[in-house]
Amino acid sequence: MADQTYLDWPFLDDSHRTLQRGLRSWCEAQEFPHSDDTDADCRALVASLGGAGWLRMCVPAAWGGANDTLDVRSIALCRETLAYFSGLADFSFAMQGLGSGAISIAGSDEQRQRYLPGVAAGKAIAAFALSEAEAGSDVAAMATTALRHGEEYVIDGAKTWISNGGIADFYCVFARTGEAPGARGLSAFVVDAENPGLEIADRIETIAPHPLATLNFNGCKVAASARIGGAGQGFKIAMATLDVFRTSVAAAALGFARRALDEAVRHTSTRELFGAPLSALQMTEASIADMATEIDASSLLVYRSAWAKDCYQERVTREAAMAKLYATEAAQRIIDKAVQLFGGSGVTKGNIAESLYREIRALRIYEGASEVQKVIIARQTYLGANR
Repeated sequence: MADQTYLDWPFLDDSHRTLQRGLRSWCEAQEFPHSDDTDADCRALVASLGGAGWLRMCVPAAWGGANDTLDVRSIALCRETLAYFSGLADFSFAMQGLGSGAISIAGSDEQRQRYLPGVAAGKAIAAFALSEAEAGSDVAAMATTALRHGEEYVIDGAKTWISNGGIADFYCVFARTGEAPGARGLSAFVVDAENPGLEIADRIETIAPHPLATLNFNGCKVAASARIGGAGQGFKIAMATLDVFRTSVAAAALGFARRALDEAVRHTSTRELFGAPLSALQMTEASIADMATEIDASSLLVYRSAWAKDCYQERVTREAAMAKLYATEAAQRIIDKAVQLFGGSGVTKGNIAESLYREIRALRIYEGASEVQKVIIARQTYLGANR
């Protein structure tokens, strides 16, 4: 990682600098798994990350974590660093945090004690089950129901695009409980993978292999004590969770972008064209300048959002949306430039630029597509103007 000057920015503390340098050194010493068995690779990565203590950033200290509360700057630095070295390692880290985030934020002490220490140790794999076929970015359109019968809820419906689907030990599931219309009538539940009535309906293959699945809930009974937070609080819990982890998506995009820039600089410095290094061409210099500038702009937005959440704002909906929108879109442009600078080898399977090109595309969609981020930013801007 050539440029480390951003670590000196005032958004970060010495503890964050120590964390990033330690994780970077750890990553440099690793041989990250990369086989045809993505499920096995993810399980191995979760175990490795947990054993090394990095997953402690994903849960509060009282339940095995590193910080009193979820520290967004720590999570963002971990995701950026892991993404630089391995997209699947970043995924494995991120899903431990996102998958258990609802419990960290709003769970009962009993739920936290049961699930979070295993997440931190890499011994329990978590998943976040929010999206549906007709309710992705529009969470209020959710159709999955959880009807109460005495001391139980019965969940019926389907979730799709669920990361860690098929390998998770438990799922944080959001369903309509009907306290009010729309978003106000949703609740959150923790459902163990072996719970009767929960089945893996389909595994989903994507251009950058990750464990994804569609889940079916058919008369899936859970105890009332499995509800996370209050009845009708599901939307609030989901948005609070995304406020933390949406910033970290931007950080992962930043990690991919930094790797693309470093690889492009290395390649163009040694590749000769017309008797001189490719780096001597003004067009190459223009591309490198654009890439470097967009990386710094992304980094400022990412760590501004993370700092604001950690230091003084309960909600950073606008800041997180800006960071995710800009950093993911910029990373797509940066990686595309890297592919172009690599020429034919840039689209060859196994080339780092080709791998990054496949990794970045999904980040512009999940946890709110870029178009939805624009809606969020605009509405938050209007809201601020009318205060």
